[in-house]
Amino acid sequence: MRLLRKVVTRILLLCAMVAAGATAGAGAANAAVPDVWGFAYVDVTSGVPNLAYQAGSWGAGPTVSVTPGGTGEYFVRFPKIGIPKGGIAHVTAISQAAEWCQIEKWGQSGSDEIVAVRCYRYGGTPVKARFSIVFASSSGALASASQAYGYVYWDGGSIASDYNSALGVNAVFPNTTGDWTVWLPGLGSAVQAGNIQVTAVDSGKPARCKVGAWSWAPSGQKIQVLCHDVSDKPYDTGWTLTYQRERAITGAYAPPKLFAYTFDNVPANPGPYAPAPAGINYNSQSGINTVRTAGPGMRLAFFPRVGVTPNNVQVTAYGPGPEFCNLLTLWTTYGSDVYVRDVVCYKGTTQVDQPSFVTYVSAY
Repeated sequence: MRLLRKVVTRILLLCAMVAAGATAGAGAANAAVPDVWGFAYVDVTSGVPNLAYQAGSWGAGPTVSVTPGGTGEYFVRFPKIGIPKGGIAHVTAISQAAEWCQIEKWGQSGSDEIVAVRCYRYGGTPVKARFSIVFASSSGALASASQAYGYVYWDGGSIASDYNSALGVNAVFPNTTGDWTVWLPGLGSAVQAGNIQVTAVDSGKPARCKVGAWSWAPSGQKIQVLCHDVSDKPYDTGWTLTYQRERAITGAYAPPKLFAYTFDNVPANPGPYAPAPAGINYNSQSGINTVRTAGPGMRLAFFPRVGVTPNNVQVTAYGPGPEFCNLLTLWTTYGSDVYVRDVVCYKGTTQVDQPSFVTYVSAY
């Protein structure tokens, strides 16, 4: 009876909070912040990373730069897009080992935005690693009903930054340790559609975060975020989450024409197969994205017709356990096509077939 009362009380509380548009974990979803974006493939520990894979709303001239910190720590400076507060950042390790990268913090420095990143090997040892990173900030509403975009930065105790393209008030409901429910009202869909990216934010300890579950309704998207520590135990930490539907990961501002995403929801399928339903396998140029096996725990994602550099790829694992995913190496842009060879997922240090979200964006 006590458990039943607890469940009923939680349901009533959730309904009341959603109806009121407020909760202890609700954000000012539409605060006025500049609309900016930037991305980079970081292949250096100091200096300017690969110019062919960096771009941003700063335009021609300035470049992304990197300053080293402690072991495995990088300060990525995005020029001319510094904002006083807000925005969202995601990072994906590019490695041939069981490694991941997480965000430590980000903030404005003069006219620039600096994002601190730290990378770890499974077990918690800081390591040098290459990685793919994206930063974005959005405001205002989207006019198209088919498109949706929203993000949340949970700082460990509350929503510190968020956005909702339907002007809804996003909410976060802590569950048990390392487990949260995110509610994105107004971004709903009648069928499963869109893509999700999640990144851990922790400046003190190694942490990994992922999507644990996802449900949808016309009223909004409900997403479970799960985070784990170095020993695969549930862990309370900060995190960022972005939901996109027919919109690029770079946000609501000046969207590129060339982008795509997919949800590899049947990782045991040797492929090539096109993930279904169609809404989770979007291509802005009407190409058919496909996924196929490339070996144990390795998946090759193919995005046709959208291949132009500079471009960027992000990956997030999906499922109830502590598994995580990274990229084996830099993606390949060949003609108008993009080959992500490969998405690699791990349980501990063992490669495993694991559902994953993959999102691709170009600068154009």
